[in-house]
Amino acid sequence: MSVIQELAATVAVMVAPGKGILAIDESFPSIKKRFDSIGIESTEENRRAYRELLITAPGGGEFVSGMILFDETIRQSTAAGERFVDALVRQGIMPGIKVDTGSKPLAGFPGEEVTEGLDGLRARLAEYRQLGARFAKWRAVINIGEGIPTPGGLEANCHALARYAALCQEAGIVPMVEPEVMMDGSHTIERCYAVTELTLRMLFSALLSQNVRLEHTILKTSMVIAGADCPVQASVEQVAAETVRCLKSAVPASVPGIVFLSGGQSAQVATLHLNAMNAHFPIKPWPLSYSYGRALQAPALKTWAGKPENFAAAQAALCLREKCNSAAALGRYSEAMEAA
Repeated sequence: MSVIQELAATVAVMVAPGKGILAIDESFPSIKKRFDSIGIESTEENRRAYRELLITAPGGGEFVSGMILFDETIRQSTAAGERFVDALVRQGIMPGIKVDTGSKPLAGFPGEEVTEGLDGLRARLAEYRQLGARFAKWRAVINIGEGIPTPGGLEANCHALARYAALCQEAGIVPMVEPEVMMDGSHTIERCYAVTELTLRMLFSALLSQNVRLEHTILKTSMVIAGADCPVQASVEQVAAETVRCLKSAVPASVPGIVFLSGGQSAQVATLHLNAMNAHFPIKPWPLSYSYGRALQAPALKTWAGKPENFAAAQAALCLREKCNSAAALGRYSEAMEAA
């Protein structure tokens, strides 16, 4: 099978109807914050046990098409000795990997950030491919504030995303490009729309300039939503309408699928927004699904609380969120499902 055929096969699995992506790729500082919230220490064994809970939850393969892993996680195994990658493949779930090394302040652009990790990426992708990864993720942070983002700040991030994506496809790995327009701030939904539309247009221009094949690229993006501190918060219907309008304006039809990050939304609100997009706007060039981290994990993490005896109950909590979001990806979610 050629590299292009392999990329096409991976994409086909990732965009399967009614399935989404579970992000479990938290860095060491991020997972520590999650564990601090339930009062347990972020040791290697605790991280391994928690990721096993997420990876082996019964029924996951029915609702999840892929999982994004962290460097530590892709090298770990279950308590019974099965490699996490093999456990995913056995369930029909594509293993993915986060490959960026985090965002840092962008020199010369106060308040803006740029994601690092291009140095040595070709060799790291080759290793991840050997370990079993079939898709990757790179996140760019786009802050909204007084005078930002600037064209220079957006260009730096979009160029990095495009370089990363080209290297992924060279390695036979499907790139997931993630420009996250942050919810932090008091900006309106109208301001978020303008920034998101500009970001996406610049991103796809950069991807094309680097000869990235859009048909083998997954877009992971934020929803068009007011800032967390904005006094006027949009309704579920308005968020859905503005997000779909923005995507239709800026995302080429050749992109095989779009998945959303939750970006700080609560678990149920993220589900409601996704459902409204698919229920009210059934005719779109691409399927819209989810690639949530916290919005899928939060109930399971709280239920688990680091206690082995809560393992099964935590997996059930995760499965419920996966089931609800799977239904939302088809526009069939109802709040009655929450009580199931």
